[in-house]
Amino acid sequence: MIRILLADDQALVRGALASMLRLESDIEVVAQVGSGIDVLPAARRTSPDIALLDVRMPTPDGLAVAADLRDALPDCRVIICTTFGRPGYLSRAMAAGAAGYVVKDSSPEQLVNAIRRVHAGLRFVDPALAAESLATGASPLTDREADVLRATVDGGTVSDIAKVVGLSEGTVRNHLSSAIGKTHARTRAEAAKVAEGNGWL
Repeated sequence: MIRILLADDQALVRGALASMLRLESDIEVVAQVGSGIDVLPAARRTSPDIALLDVRMPTPDGLAVAADLRDALPDCRVIICTTFGRPGYLSRAMAAGAAGYVVKDSSPEQLVNAIRRVHAGLRFVDPALAAESLATGASPLTDREADVLRATVDGGTVSDIAKVVGLSEGTVRNHLSSAIGKTHARTRAEAAKVAEGNGWL
């Protein structure tokens, strides 16, 4: 049996996934949780073979949880299962140790195939997202530029952003200018939107 832990903050989605997977004779859902903080304790308690994680969950998010599982329970392989088919999320997921990435509008057969492949020691990435990721390339932003753009999302002034990220106002302006150029945006708000849309934040 392939033992699965499901982590998704939407109870309806989580329940539907569990019901669907229980129809497979070789898959057993051993735990269901609704937030990132509950994943590691549930995984330690139930010893799943695979953790199926959403990206956007209450703290920490699925990408951070994937890295935590890789370090704490290396025998538990991770598949990201999310609404957000963004190239940046894919590259960040793989860097965090995920072995698979499936978008939620995939067919049930594709998800089950991904689970079986990952359990067999292989990788699985949604084919359309893999192609888009190759076309888009890696994030052009430095870590600091990404931090500054994340702080921009709330719409504060340069002074507000500087306080949030712990940099001088001049340094924040430099990072914003660079990020605007790299995203081909006209404003910092547009740059943040482009970066978020590509999964770089």
